[in-house]
Amino acid sequence: MASSREFPERPIVGVGGVVIEDGRALLIRRGSEPLRGEWSIPGGTLELGETLVEGCARELREETGLAVRVLEMIEIFERIFPSDARDGSERKRPKYHYVIVDYLCERTGGELHAGSDVIDVALAREDELGKYHLTETATRVIQKAFDMARARLRSS
Repeated sequence: MASSREFPERPIVGVGGVVIEDGRALLIRRGSEPLRGEWSIPGGTLELGETLVEGCARELREETGLAVRVLEMIEIFERIFPSDARDGSERKRPKYHYVIVDYLCERTGGELHAGSDVIDVALAREDELGKYHLTETATRVIQKAFDMARARLRSS
């Protein structure tokens, strides 16, 4: 049986949070599709009635055990996973379609651990990102987050 995220009627809103702490970015290894088993940015889908910021903080708490303050938006992007399924007009239907908003976050508390839908967690320096085989988009977003975190340190 397909999950409610597979073959959606409309794009699903996702939120993610990049925590940069002591020169390292927080990564998670996904426990469910899409990208099961792959390293990524912590995050998930927005719940009805929840703001983007609330959803980002909730997802980080659920997936990593950390309480965070959401600082600023890094990027908005789409992730569309194709399938061979066809709709009534013979067009291919996407298996997944997300519009994702990623934020720079700072840790305010909690103990780091792999939570819901997460197999493992890691803290990676910028020069270590390649060994995690992140998607091109996740790598770009995390590199932007490192730049933003450095800029915030310079201005404080």
